[in-house]
Amino acid sequence: MKVRPGVDVVSLTDVGCQRENNEDSFRYWEPENDAAFAHLGRLAVIADGMGGTEGGQFASQIAVESVQELYSSPDEDDQQQRLVNGLHLANSRVLERARQEPALHGMGTTLTAVAIVGNNLYFAHIGDSRLYLIRKGSIRALTRDHSLVARLVESGVIRPEEADTHPQRHVLTAAVGVTDAIEPDVPSEPLQLEKNDVLLLCTDGLWGQMSESEIAQIISSQETEDAARALLQLAKDHGGPDNITLQIFHLH
Repeated sequence: MKVRPGVDVVSLTDVGCQRENNEDSFRYWEPENDAAFAHLGRLAVIADGMGGTEGGQFASQIAVESVQELYSSPDEDDQQQRLVNGLHLANSRVLERARQEPALHGMGTTLTAVAIVGNNLYFAHIGDSRLYLIRKGSIRALTRDHSLVARLVESGVIRPEEADTHPQRHVLTAAVGVTDAIEPDVPSEPLQLEKNDVLLLCTDGLWGQMSESEIAQIISSQETEDAARALLQLAKDHGGPDNITLQIFHLH
């Protein structure tokens, strides 16, 4: 797909070192029409599937397709609401597919969707795939993990530094396709982006294998494509126990 000027976009996915199937999915989309692009901007979606022999793969694919379909639809909802509606559509479709095919029962997926419209950043999120902002060498997570360990950290039961090695760090407390009702996290207002900001969307196969400071250092010191490949390789060098998917957006 052609990417309009203003941002460098690099997307990579890898099965990792220990899995047989890649259950991650991602999508990048821009409207072909310039007027639609002015209104909807750029859409990026990432999903990390789980459950069943092939269920996770189906769940993540259904999820990213559903978000793109709804976000690009001609209705009049604003950008933020389109993302939220996209996650709800994904949830209902994953549930319906599992009802139709018993072999897929129990499948689900994380889902994080991002829209960049001019200098405004919108997102909707459920699960533990992450959206990071790297600005002037500093990194911060814009999403909050829906996981048991994140809940333990927030409640003060364990310290943040204990989270990285906690045996239940991959147990989710919310995901798409698990229950009839979901409550995606959204920002209270769109984030204002600046020139040279970098956004990173990634599954836990990436962020779970390195520190945030390592991510920031690699992204801040290399060209976008080189940084993406370096991050992927680092995750594999650290064992690559899970599928690894990332999308980097460098704004000009």
